[in-house]
Amino acid sequence: MARYIFITGGVVSSLGKGLASAALGALLQARGFSVRLRKLDPYLNVDPGTMSPFEHGEVFVTDDGAETDLDLGHYERFTGVPARNTDSVSSGRIYSDVLEKERRGDYLGKTIQVVPHVTDKIKEFIDIGDDEVDFMLCEIGGTVGDIEGLPFFEAIRQFSHDKPRGQCIFMHLTLLPYLAASGELKTKPTQHSVKELQSIGIAPDILVCRSEHPIPEKEREKIALFCNVRKESVVAAYDLKSIYEAPLAYHREGLDQAVLDAFQISPAPKPDLTVWQDVADRIYNTDGEVNIAIVGKYVQLEDAYKSIKEALTHGGMANRVKVNVEWVDAEVFDTKDPAPYLEGYHAILVPGGFGERGTEGKIKAAEFARARKIPYLGICLGMQMAVIEAARNVAGISAAGSEEFDHEAGKKRFEPVVYHLKEWVQGNATVTRKQTDAKGGTMRLGAYDATLTKSSKVAEIYGNTSIEERHRHRYEVDVKYMDKLEACGLRFSGMSPDGKLPEIVEWADHPWFIGVQFHPELKSKPFAPHPLFADFVRAATENSRLV
Repeated sequence: MARYIFITGGVVSSLGKGLASAALGALLQARGFSVRLRKLDPYLNVDPGTMSPFEHGEVFVTDDGAETDLDLGHYERFTGVPARNTDSVSSGRIYSDVLEKERRGDYLGKTIQVVPHVTDKIKEFIDIGDDEVDFMLCEIGGTVGDIEGLPFFEAIRQFSHDKPRGQCIFMHLTLLPYLAASGELKTKPTQHSVKELQSIGIAPDILVCRSEHPIPEKEREKIALFCNVRKESVVAAYDLKSIYEAPLAYHREGLDQAVLDAFQISPAPKPDLTVWQDVADRIYNTDGEVNIAIVGKYVQLEDAYKSIKEALTHGGMANRVKVNVEWVDAEVFDTKDPAPYLEGYHAILVPGGFGERGTEGKIKAAEFARARKIPYLGICLGMQMAVIEAARNVAGISAAGSEEFDHEAGKKRFEPVVYHLKEWVQGNATVTRKQTDAKGGTMRLGAYDATLTKSSKVAEIYGNTSIEERHRHRYEVDVKYMDKLEACGLRFSGMSPDGKLPEIVEWADHPWFIGVQFHPELKSKPFAPHPLFADFVRAATENSRLV
């Protein structure tokens, strides 16, 4: 039976609950325990799949095809435990399930209420896989006091009473603001946040206090006294230069020990932090640096490309170089020469996205990288734009474009080198889709196999000709153009096992130019960098020495 740690937040949002949860999971693993991490989000969307990146940031995709909160990316990157669709739930999904049961008559005519029907459904979700791990860490999205979060707080309160005594603890993240005028850290916001939590029946066992300055012993004692926790359970969380310092920093502050003490686990197994010490060493002891441009359409919000940025950092660790990421808005040179915006970068990455906005700029970025022999990595839409660029400028298909953009415009303007994916094989079944289908959860989602061409660059990079990667797309390069494009030098070096869906393209005469239909960034970790990103940064490093 798992022990449960519920992580909540107060005072302000974006304090780093996801990072704290992930770091704690890594520390428990370092002490020999098995863990699983979950995210409970109060918003009414069924999942973040249809949200704009400006609203929610990146959508993280699991192997089994769930579209989830970006915090699940943190969980995977820090623990290496692959997330599942049972590791993320929203109010929308809970309410949808409850209302579906009501429509079927499963409640036998009862009045449906938040308590007990909604809270029971939340508890059922939390309890999934109870016998699989030593610790289950459940993060509650939002901050205490948010009206939409109340059913979740009530559910975890009930859950802790349903389980045997000592089976659940509560960890609360708060902020200690610093007033420069008086030179003081203020504890009152934390006190009020804990009071709000206590008013709904939850007493935190551990307080994690974000602070820009060291917490004096007097303030720590004050927090412990007025918030009714042990002084040793008031843990400081200071700003860090890198998120990958978090496991070591939290260990120094005693977070993992405070958790084990709260569960009365004694003697506590000693932690082996060798992996995180090596990660920290690779971050801060580098042999150079490279400048990589991410040419995207959501660059105003870096969280929209969270996993890509982290995967580039991991690639830097693999090569012991610092990766300087620069965000370049693809729309800026939609109708201009891209050279003034892209010259000086050692590599170019074009990420995924949806819709036509900014795509002409992405096509120009692919052309610039191809012509100038600059390392290029195109991901999802970034691969499609590279294929369209090749079709227009090398294969002579001047009207090449995507059916996605024609669909948006309501008229035919392009020869669709990229088309709406209407059918694909998933396991032993064939999935069919129409352009008029509902948007939520209807893309080609999750892990799919691909077969790589022997002697191709990607086969060399992977060290294998069979791979499995995660997908999230509803448009695909049309295989009927493959022969014409390959005759011009664009090699289709990765295909779906049935040979119908292009997965990877590469220019045969280019030092490093690869486009992939999948999202390799989702599987990269600081202690296990994804091979594509590791080799991409290596190529960028070599190019930096030539510039």
